Order: sequence, then C-alpha cells, then structure tokens
Amino acid sequence: MISLLSNSIFKNVISDYHIHDDVDYPINNPYEKQSLEHLLYLKCWIDTAQWHMEDIIRNPNIEPREGLYWKRRIDESNQHRTDTVEYIDSYFLQQYKGINVNPLASINTESPAWAIDRLSILALKIYHMEQETLRNDASVNHNFECQKKLNILLEQRKDLSQGIDELISAIETGQKYMKVYRQMKMYNDPSLNPILYTVKEL
Repeated sequence: MISLLSNSIFKNVISDYHIHDDVDYPINNPYEKQSLEHLLYLKCWIDTAQWHMEDIIRNPNIEPREGLYWKRRIDESNQHRTDTVEYIDSYFLQQYKGINVNPLASINTESPAWAIDRLSILALKIYHMEQETLRNDASVNHNFECQKKLNILLEQRKDLSQGIDELISAIETGQKYMKVYRQMKMYNDPSLNPILYTVKEL
C-alpha cells in the first residue's frame, strides 16, 4: 500500500534529518533516482528542512536582513517542494496511463501526490508534537495537552492513509481518474509577478 510505504519513508527521513538537525546538511537519499521511493524521500527531506526554516524565521529577535534571507530561502524551498509533488504525480500518471477508465469514473478533489504531500507534513507534526510530550522542562499539563493533540494527529494520519490507499485503488481499477493541474505559482515568476517584471524593466 502506498500509504505504508510513504509513512515508513517519511519516518526514516525525519529521523535521518534530526541526526544533524541542520537545514543545510546535504541529503543522502538511499533510493534509486528514478524510483517512487527516491521522490518520497526527497519530498519529506524538503519539508523537514523547510519546517525548521519556518522555526528560524519566527524568532522574535531576528534581524530584518536575516529574516528576509530566510523568507527567500523558504520561497525557494517551497518551489522545490511543489516541483517534487508534480514529479510524484507524473510518476503516477505514467504508472496508470494504460488503465481502462470506467465511463462513469470521477476525479478526486486532489491528486494522489498532493494527498501524499499532506501525509508528509502530518508526519512532521506527529514527530514534533511527540517531542513536546517528552519535554522535562515543561509542565505536566503541557505534556498532557500535547498528548491529546498527538492522539488526534495519529488518528488523522490513519484516516488520511486510508483515503490515499482507497484513491490509488480506485485509480488502478478505473473507478477514478487522474487529472493534474500544474501549479502556476506567480510570486516567484519574473514574468508574472508585477514587482519582479517592473524592476526588470527599469
């Protein structure tokens, strides 16, 4: 099942990242480059590094220049994240291109890869919420409340995993079909963001 594979890889990625806990530490992807596993590992590594960039930029004492630096790093990371999601969808499109689609088949509200994207983020929420339940410097009430939140996140992962597996199964049997809309991000495109193309023209 795709969710079992994804969740296992995401857990390993998060563990691997926190060995060094450094947003600039180079990725060591153990999977074959053309494989789905490689893309899943890459996707979660990007998410994990970006999670920690988001922590850095929320430091209330950060200098404005440094804050701008990290904002641009996050924008760049987010573009890599989006690209990788699209690579994963391309993998599924190729995988299921020969399926005989039922004439009454419907599309899903999101593609398989964007659902997997949410699963990756959820893995990070679960890891970091679990860390909060283990804090010795926090109050008992803090740990208790975080455990309640962790339980909800674990239930959410179970439900999302089931939904992803059911979607893939429906695509495999022709009950649903994939229709992928490539992301059209405008904020970092010099031909679409007025600030960027106005500056370019000056």
